[in-house]
Amino acid sequence: MEIEMPNSSVKVSVIIPNWNGDIWLDGCLDALESQDYRDFEVIVVDDASTDGSVDHLKERSPPVRLLQLAEHLGFARAVNAGIKASSGEYVVLLNNDTLPSTSFIRDLVLAMDSMPSDVGSLASRMLSMDNAMLIDDAGDIFTWYGHALKRGHGRPAVEFEENDEILSSCAGAALYRREFLDVSGGFDERFVSYLEDIDLGLRGRLLGYRCVFVANATVMHKGHGSNLPTGDYVRFMTRNRLMVLGKNIPFTLLVKHFHHLLIGQLALFIQYRRPFDSIMGYLSFLRQIPHVLRERRRILSLSRLSVQEIDQLLDSSPEGVSLPRWILCRLGGKDI
Repeated sequence: MEIEMPNSSVKVSVIIPNWNGDIWLDGCLDALESQDYRDFEVIVVDDASTDGSVDHLKERSPPVRLLQLAEHLGFARAVNAGIKASSGEYVVLLNNDTLPSTSFIRDLVLAMDSMPSDVGSLASRMLSMDNAMLIDDAGDIFTWYGHALKRGHGRPAVEFEENDEILSSCAGAALYRREFLDVSGGFDERFVSYLEDIDLGLRGRLLGYRCVFVANATVMHKGHGSNLPTGDYVRFMTRNRLMVLGKNIPFTLLVKHFHHLLIGQLALFIQYRRPFDSIMGYLSFLRQIPHVLRERRRILSLSRLSVQEIDQLLDSSPEGVSLPRWILCRLGGKDI
């Protein structure tokens, strides 16, 4: 791993994790060069790409601060490495397949500067790169069916023009207080990729921090621009859903919502149509149980929320529709 000394004079550190995303990097970096707020550094963390990303970045002008990982470690470890190598009071995470608006960083910084100290993270308004009139993600939701949702996905962007308190930021375009990352422990590297941002957001809520959606901080997002193979996606998502629940949810609530969780797992198992990878995901979770139990004891012992308050953090309706319709759509592999 090659690490340069952090720049101690910046307010914001922008970290871009990259794995074989060479075709997206110029667009993202050019958009950052056009920002109307300048007190920031950019660190690209290359997660052992094989598509020429590193050579491209080394040849880029102006030069980019590059952190190279010797082996492919996944999103969580790549981001944590970037955070460790940075120094800004605020940390902005950006996917490589994003195009932030000219005022993106300024809007997030001004918003966070005006927030009380218990606001640990900010979510941006992520618009679809294919249709900027539609929301790609306005923050993340996690349901009692064990399903992670992009808040507002596919809905008109004009419906999301007000700031709002939400469960979690999507780490594809978010700002975090460094203090929040230090206290919460950052991203759980056992997740490798997927749902590590929801895990962090939920853990933060338990520790007394809040997350706010900032409507005027906009970024275009392609989505699936840097994809893992489908089999890896199913394995990680299957395992990581259970890790989020196992680490952060009191036993009484797991019992209360057991029927919801069972229905959700069965529906997703069938929808994925990859039974081998789903089963491997469950087996992988079994190997993580010692870690989950250690983290569970630590997190819940520090929780500032009551069981009733935790119950309200997760959404009770599967994707905002009736349960019968949700099951039929999931089993049929159709969009809601």
